[in-house]
Amino acid sequence: MLKKLFASGTSACFEFDNTNPYYNPCGKYTVFLNGEKAAESDANVFSLFNLTPDTEYVVTVSCEDSSLYFHTEKESAVVDLKALGAKGDGVTDDTYYIQMAIDSCPAGGRVYVPAGTYYTRPIVLKSDITLELAKGATLLGSVKEEDYPYIPARIYEGGKEVVMASWEGDPWDCHQSFVSAFRQKNIKIVGEGTINGNADNSTWWATPKGRKVARPRLVFLNQCNNVVFHGVTCKNSGAWNLHPFFSDNLGFYDVKVQNPYTGPNTDGLDPESCDKVDIVGCVFSVGDDCVAIKAGKIYMAKTYHTPANHHTLRNNLFQDGHGAIVLGSEMSGGIKNLTVSQCLFRHTDRGLRIKTRRGRGKEAIIDGVKFENIKMENVITPLVVNMYYFCDPDGHTEAVWSREAKPVDDTTPYIGEFLFKDIDCEDCECMCAYFDGLVEQPIGSITLENVHFGFKADAKPAKPAMLEFVRDYCKEGIYIDNVKSVTLKNVTFEGVEGDTIIKKNCGNISIG
Repeated sequence: MLKKLFASGTSACFEFDNTNPYYNPCGKYTVFLNGEKAAESDANVFSLFNLTPDTEYVVTVSCEDSSLYFHTEKESAVVDLKALGAKGDGVTDDTYYIQMAIDSCPAGGRVYVPAGTYYTRPIVLKSDITLELAKGATLLGSVKEEDYPYIPARIYEGGKEVVMASWEGDPWDCHQSFVSAFRQKNIKIVGEGTINGNADNSTWWATPKGRKVARPRLVFLNQCNNVVFHGVTCKNSGAWNLHPFFSDNLGFYDVKVQNPYTGPNTDGLDPESCDKVDIVGCVFSVGDDCVAIKAGKIYMAKTYHTPANHHTLRNNLFQDGHGAIVLGSEMSGGIKNLTVSQCLFRHTDRGLRIKTRRGRGKEAIIDGVKFENIKMENVITPLVVNMYYFCDPDGHTEAVWSREAKPVDDTTPYIGEFLFKDIDCEDCECMCAYFDGLVEQPIGSITLENVHFGFKADAKPAKPAMLEFVRDYCKEGIYIDNVKSVTLKNVTFEGVEGDTIIKKNCGNISIG
């Protein structure tokens, strides 16, 4: 059965209702719009572009008999970037025209960016508009660091702190992001075009560490509401690609995020302390974690008490990267109501990766998380829960890595229940899974149901998680340390050398 995920005035996104990870079980199919061939795909999510606003359409697909009617949104006006005077030649600075188009567009209107390469300095979005990047259109970032102004970590509004810029979970001075919005709402960024930060031709990646002012994100959404990205490609970010921050009601549909594996800290999409985030039908290939769900460090948790909440990831493809889907490590506000399903992982270091450490705080609670209907191919270690992650300036100290029980206090994080169900992992290398809880605060419960692990014949040794004193593993089973309860139901292994269960300090284990 086909359902509509999203429609703007000129684009629409659809999803098949099945349980297959990312790809449609029928294989390649044809999409018809009003009876005319419009697209071909083999994925569970597909998109249509170049539609007419305020128009009724019917979509059918060759692999189903049913039809789906949908209506595109009305729009109040169209502002054409080239009609305003933008060159789009990849050399001329078009910032003035891009920003003028955005600023002059009336509520309910659309800024249209036709094919061309628009070299630009940072731009700022505003409420109630659609930014459409046509096929062949690229917003290309300036390579000059001085073109990205300094944004202070904090300002004060009526004596109350407002966080304007953040880096790795704390208020931090940053360079302005290539595309940004602050306290805006009802924004759509749609089309087949590209937002290219151009960092591969700049100095951002050459000197990533030791900066007093953090590198710019490709897109930074600060305290925004009702924002949708549909169809666009985001690439070559100075740091993280997409960083929603304390924002709500966000949709990312059929988006492509691309950075080379060598790009430092170029995460794909990092929603931080956000509520109601849908990530559906997207493709990630990046130089760090593909999707990292965050909720700040302990200062932000104590001050704002804002968890990551109601996140849904479905029918996504994760190719390359350190972790496919990651929780943390900055998760002091907590992560709850997370569902991941029908995703395909290829060639990532780790698959489903949870990372935290002492010092994240008592509000750093991850609980009730479900991962279902997932396929992994060539993932070094598929499942990792690590409560000794060696991040931050003090990350390599005894306070973080000690295996002596510490007092459970205001700095102690908690990891509760996890369900891993209907997961097939082929061509693993290091080990099946690595679950490592705190001595003083063990992981609550882990359930694996209908999970298969298979190893490459020529697998190479590697470390399963980032923590002190961990040895290399190769073709090994499930490591369990400091977990209160483990349930393994229909878990199968192929190619494991040695014990399938490596148990240390653990409560009840049920195997069936």
